[in-house]
Amino acid sequence: MSEDRIITEIEGFVLPVTRDMGLELVEVQFRREGGGWILRLFIDREGGVTVDDCAALSRQVSAYLEVEDTIEHAFTLEVSSPGVERPLKRKEDFIRFAGRKARIKVRTPIEGQRVFIGLLGELKDDILLLECDGQQMQIELGAIARARLVL
Repeated sequence: MSEDRIITEIEGFVLPVTRDMGLELVEVQFRREGGGWILRLFIDREGGVTVDDCAALSRQVSAYLEVEDTIEHAFTLEVSSPGVERPLKRKEDFIRFAGRKARIKVRTPIEGQRVFIGLLGELKDDILLLECDGQQMQIELGAIARARLVL
């Protein structure tokens, strides 16, 4: 099974579990790193997550993976907080973190530039307002390759 299909299957199982636990699934990664494969789940909630939250989700995901046998080779499961520089993936993320500083990388250059750092503004009709160096920019959500909060 490909990495993308594994991620999709894991997300399908984990999303309702995290909702029931009062958590948000921020991101699922499955990749080869160093000497082996890593399945990494990033979770969050208002006020942050605890080690107990991570351990509880890890137990549920481990039990699911044992039964379903989704991943055919050895891997390490990691469940953690996305940290202060969390990725912004969904519309709700951009709305929730309005007023915070973010690093936005776009797929194709805007005025010759692909990376922007500024304050997240309003999101309206899939257009994000970003204040960079006192200037208001408009970036279509579909044009964003990656975005994350920065300190």
